[in-house]
Amino acid sequence: MSIEQILDLEQLEVNIYRGRVFSPESGNWQRTFGGHVAGQSLVSAVRTVDPHYLVHSLHGYFLRPGDAKAPTVFLVERIRDGGSFCTRRVNAIQHGETIFSMSASFQTDQSGIEHQDVMPSAPPPDDLPGLASVKVFDDAGFRQFDEWDVRIVPREQLRRLPGLAAQQQVWFRHRDPLPDDPVLHICALAYMSDLTLLGSAQVNHLDERHHLQVASLDHAMWFMRPFRADEWLLYDQSSPSACGGRSLTQGKIFNQYGEMVAAVMQEGLTRYKRDLRAAL
Repeated sequence: MSIEQILDLEQLEVNIYRGRVFSPESGNWQRTFGGHVAGQSLVSAVRTVDPHYLVHSLHGYFLRPGDAKAPTVFLVERIRDGGSFCTRRVNAIQHGETIFSMSASFQTDQSGIEHQDVMPSAPPPDDLPGLASVKVFDDAGFRQFDEWDVRIVPREQLRRLPGLAAQQQVWFRHRDPLPDDPVLHICALAYMSDLTLLGSAQVNHLDERHHLQVASLDHAMWFMRPFRADEWLLYDQSSPSACGGRSLTQGKIFNQYGEMVAAVMQEGLTRYKRDLRAAL
């Protein structure tokens, strides 16, 4: 299923939308991919906002595991419509229960002070191996991401910064040209932002990662500058802390021109599986 199909929701009523179910060829995932429900939630919010507003941030909580074989219904609440900003709240529903809850804020085009962090150095994406070369991503369940070119920077090529507990860098882009609609590119980025970020908390624990129960707990994004999801983007990730079965992760996303286009924060479940805990 293409990203355009994933993000093309059916309107059931005013403020009510329904997302598509995974196709049988999308892999053997039993749970809905977090980026899938986050991206569709953002699309449903966008559908209720005047086009001269663009999303600048979202904050979401993953409340229950989604069923990859069932459709998701999105209920949008119009919290506020102001002159410069408007706010929407979205609840994603499956089997009568909320699996994801998100707030999104939209802003009209405005001007103000400007600055940004310098883009970190990274080896060019064309010289890096693809996602299938990474063992954790070689499962058939990841075939749903075949339309994306994802390159994780090998540990030996990563320029490590002092004081950071865990680091990871990922280049990614949509393989084929996408329509020029900027909303599609924003929602596509929301979709992909969940794929590798929690992995930055596991890079120092490679011997333990297969003994972990891993899931996204919450997700926050801020969109700074226009970008295209079909052009290379560098996802510079780090995990400042892991404790109590949870890991905090963060990421800055840059285009190839060095412009910071988005920032992400996520907390994820990274606790030992029950059988391992019993053995300890």
